[in-house]
Amino acid sequence: MFSKIILAALLAVTASYEHGHAPAYSSQHISRHDGPAEVVHVKGYDHGKGHYDTVDYHAYPKYAFDYKVEDHHTGDIKSQHEVRDGDVVKGVYALHQPDGSERVVHYHGDKHTGFHADVKYGTHHVVPKQHDGHY
Repeated sequence: MFSKIILAALLAVTASYEHGHAPAYSSQHISRHDGPAEVVHVKGYDHGKGHYDTVDYHAYPKYAFDYKVEDHHTGDIKSQHEVRDGDVVKGVYALHQPDGSERVVHYHGDKHTGFHADVKYGTHHVVPKQHDGHY
């Protein structure tokens, strides 16, 4: 499966060069830092024991991930970075919108304050290409 993904990526890059386009770029990174599994008591019916106390296991949630996509031919340009430590999640994502502006969202959330997002917009000045001495 991994070799098929690598082959598909190489073919996409080759095709983009053949058609005169810069290659698209994509990356991702994930780091998990889960702790050891802990016993969690879940209220639910246990058919084997005939009563409502059951035991489940879950690990302490801790991770960081990011990804980035840059395809200037299609205009698909975006990125995200997020970290989680227990019940606290923090992150930022950005994307270029069709009108040329960039949207950047910083967010955080936890069980005490809920989810909050700060959205900002920025404008990129687009310079038209010069053709035959005219704009």
